[in-house]
Amino acid sequence: MTEVTRTIGVVGTGVIGAGWAVRSLARGHDVVAWDPAPGAEERLRAAVERAWPSATRLGLFPGADRRRLEFAATAEDLAARVDWIQESAPEREEVKRPLIQALAAHSGAEVVIASSSSGLLPTHLQEGCEHPERVLIGHPFNPVHLLPLVEIVAGGQTSQQAVDAAIAHYDDLVMHPLVVRTEIEGYLADRLQEALWREVLHLVNDGVATTAELDDAITYGPGLRWAGMGTNLTFHLAGGERGMRHTLHQFGPALKLPWTKLVAPELTDDLIESMADGCHEQADGRSIDELERLRDDYVINVMRSLRPLDLGAGRIVAEREARIHAASMPAPWADGDDVAAPLDLYRGEVEPDWVDYNGHMSEWAFLTAFGWASDRLFRFIGMDEDYRSSGNTFFTAETHINFVKEASLGDPLRIATQVLGVDAKRLHLFHSMKHAETGVQLATTEQMLLHVDTDDARTAPILDRPAAALAAIATAHADLPVPPQVGRVMSLG
Repeated sequence: MTEVTRTIGVVGTGVIGAGWAVRSLARGHDVVAWDPAPGAEERLRAAVERAWPSATRLGLFPGADRRRLEFAATAEDLAARVDWIQESAPEREEVKRPLIQALAAHSGAEVVIASSSSGLLPTHLQEGCEHPERVLIGHPFNPVHLLPLVEIVAGGQTSQQAVDAAIAHYDDLVMHPLVVRTEIEGYLADRLQEALWREVLHLVNDGVATTAELDDAITYGPGLRWAGMGTNLTFHLAGGERGMRHTLHQFGPALKLPWTKLVAPELTDDLIESMADGCHEQADGRSIDELERLRDDYVINVMRSLRPLDLGAGRIVAEREARIHAASMPAPWADGDDVAAPLDLYRGEVEPDWVDYNGHMSEWAFLTAFGWASDRLFRFIGMDEDYRSSGNTFFTAETHINFVKEASLGDPLRIATQVLGVDAKRLHLFHSMKHAETGVQLATTEQMLLHVDTDDARTAPILDRPAAALAAIATAHADLPVPPQVGRVMSLG
């Protein structure tokens, strides 16, 4: 699969701008950044270094490299060199508008300028700039390198072509582009967040609860539900078989009760101190860097936990993995192609959730990695999502794993695949896992797989194209020595 490399311009390199840089670099693109603040380049590169382990765990595309980050001398220089501009300057219209005008004057008319604004109207930001039809809002959420949501808001002069380009751009970054259909201050997500935030301030101000108690009220309850379902679907489920209609009939009258205060209280010195002191106590001596690492860990784990259920951000993680595999794959087998002996289709590294309390890769994780290698083989021979959706797939009938050496967190892995034999309905495989840098053998597995018609729940002949591919691979592998682990059985002597 041929990947198109683009150059992404990041203007403003604070927390949000740095997140955009990491996300773009992890996608395998070039990044040109600019920020007028003294020491901005050093801070940006340090931020990229801090976030890179988390980006790596989420998954790096081929070509992803921190060294593909450059720092421009001026905003005008950046604008002339990039294919996309993501502006993340301070949230003040008097700062953003002249900056966007300068970027527009020195960039191609086809280059979209997206502002990371969290609430300003794009109609105001695009005033007075050249080709205002390509200016819009691309509002992300921190940490940008992990969270998939980005709100797209068009201004009065924004073209549909620019909106479509933004959807494609953020989809390329494996995000969830949410088009806000009506131009409104604060957009959608921040309005929802701010409503909750205002109530937090009231409850603290009135002495009802501490910041820790209020955070517990979210993290141990609604927050876990919100990770996979939003407020509306959650309340729909609360209504039982009659859904949201019953919920509104039953709980709607309570909306008229004085439970909440939608008008924000005055931010007095006492309230500010109460909020700050409460959060400081919650931090419990941990630095911002430590809390960021903790946040990254749990965000990734929550998203991955949702992946098998195809819910919320879990669906995005699955899409990211699928695209990384597609981008990393060699071209699918074609008749007449030379076949490597053995095949070299999978490379990865030991991930944090693969290690046990000893710091070593768990037994199940070896099988997971070997499963990814088998999946690469299936895609190579033409057994992809379309093939499986037609009711055809392979089921594993038997697996023998031999463990040779421990693998630790972050160790690079390389799995070679040998086809030992194939007939109309069966596939006999051997995977050999080695440390990708040292070449040390870590583990092997021998597998027997049966081709199955899932509609009829029975074995069935492999379809023509993958059957031809497997026959060609088996022929190319026929002269390879049979690994000594093949056919082993367990015995005490």
